[in-house]
Amino acid sequence: MPHKLPRGLYALLDDSVRAELPMMEKARAVIDAGVGVLQLRLEQTADRVALPLIREVVALARARNVLVIVNDRVDLALAGGAHGVHLGADDLPVDVARQLLGPDALIGATCRSLEGIEQARVLGADHVGLGPIFSTTTKRVSHAPLGLALFETIARKAPLPVVGIAGITLENIGQVAAAGAWCAAVAGDLLRSEDLVSRARALQGAFSGTR
Repeated sequence: MPHKLPRGLYALLDDSVRAELPMMEKARAVIDAGVGVLQLRLEQTADRVALPLIREVVALARARNVLVIVNDRVDLALAGGAHGVHLGADDLPVDVARQLLGPDALIGATCRSLEGIEQARVLGADHVGLGPIFSTTTKRVSHAPLGLALFETIARKAPLPVVGIAGITLENIGQVAAAGAWCAAVAGDLLRSEDLVSRARALQGAFSGTR
């Protein structure tokens, strides 16, 4: 599978959302649903537990042509054999991550503005997470929501594919797609569903307009 971020739902698997549900079960559900890319956010998981988990998810995902991205942790992405990493403002710089992970790795960077996206491109990012679009309860974010109008203004001018982030649900994911998002990252609305497979398929369908 080419190292290219597939368009559509970007499943954000957070270990703090429905913590009672094993991460492997979350991953298997979205893979079974046909999602093209998933991110592992393992902030509550010890490294010694996270590493074999990442390797297990990657093995299952590769068999199904699904991309696996690790949030924040370049070391765990590298050791776990993931397809790439997503970096926030407090993580390793994009250019350093590129040196460590190599030219084929997928590297995403969180950005809040068009200028930030342009800088991420110069440093070697493949795509960016742009937001928060809406308010969110999944992760503490100090920045005010951009709103759809400003998100669209930035996304339409962005030199990299844009992943919309924060507060995205089945009800608004179609609007995010229409505003220029290449992908839409969803955590809470997906993981809090009783049926993750069906919810992931519904989110993907709503993004692509086939709901």
